[in-house]
Amino acid sequence: MKYLLILLLVLVVIWAVKRGRAPKSPPTPSKPEASTPSEMVTCAQCGLHLPQDEAVSGQKGLYCSTDHRAAAHDRNPV
Repeated sequence: MKYLLILLLVLVVIWAVKRGRAPKSPPTPSKPEASTPSEMVTCAQCGLHLPQDEAVSGQKGLYCSTDHRAAAHDRNPV
């Protein structure tokens, strides 16, 4: 009977230690800093709105692609 009580005590201690070491939920990721929105421009050929940094510039305006710049008979700005 003495050994059963010691075994039970050891098992309770092991259980308590493991419970204390239980993996905690991962920390919630912090919100990424919001970047400033880029200015929107309109394609001179099709009217599509797109960010200015993605636009293709020509002598007659801004375009959504080089194909539309060519279709408008426009060239690269010099």
